[in-house]
Amino acid sequence: MKLESLIQAIPVKQISGNTNKEISGLDSDSRNIQQDFLFVAVKGTAVDGHQFIDKAIESGATAIVCEEMPENITPTTTYIQVSDSKEALGLLASEWYANPSRQLTLVGVTGTNGKTTIATLLYEMFRLFGEKAGLLSTVCNYIDEKAVPATHTTPDPITLNKLLREMVDVGCRYAFMEVSSHSADQKRIAGLDFDGGIFTNLTRDHLDYHKTVEAYLKAKKSFFDHLPKNAFALTNLDDKSGMVMLQNTKAAKHTYSLKTLADYK
Repeated sequence: MKLESLIQAIPVKQISGNTNKEISGLDSDSRNIQQDFLFVAVKGTAVDGHQFIDKAIESGATAIVCEEMPENITPTTTYIQVSDSKEALGLLASEWYANPSRQLTLVGVTGTNGKTTIATLLYEMFRLFGEKAGLLSTVCNYIDEKAVPATHTTPDPITLNKLLREMVDVGCRYAFMEVSSHSADQKRIAGLDFDGGIFTNLTRDHLDYHKTVEAYLKAKKSFFDHLPKNAFALTNLDDKSGMVMLQNTKAAKHTYSLKTLADYK
């Protein structure tokens, strides 16, 4: 794919170098970089990818997406500066795999407990209806009936879009996925076109990462904040954070409950 075509998917601050070049792949891990790759320098929680720009170029990267322009510019390398390289990685990965989430009815499930159960039940139910469907979950990923081992609750953007592309290619019309708070906070789901979101519940969890319950809640809520208006947002009315999740969503709001009056009881 041409670099100039690929970077149309991201908001760019400035470009240094030639964009009329062919890109053979992209990655945010410098160890995976090959000849003519695009390297996305992401600031992670433990490691800053900007430290590995030179290593990526040595391995064959001809284009770099970064938040900070390096002091030493290589003349043959193209540098694309962005405000948020985490978000850029998600958008670029979606574009690289021809935006597979737009060709699926994609539903995300978030919450502390019950994500795997709900996503798996939906996947199994739709397949019992005779539909081809995909599943992205903590236990295992499925491309219709083909099992793919899972390494994270929500994979990195490149793996995520690769799996979604494989689902589309085998004829899947539906995909159900767990959306972890880590993935929402790290913008691993950036660029995905969700048709619906489901909230289960919120209890104290992952505070080693989020530090506070409020930050944990905000990470979950950001998933619903970014749902498009033609999507649905389904929340658990029995959980005290249930309606908080939907406060700022543009999606159509729906509720379910075991204890009180709701859209689905």
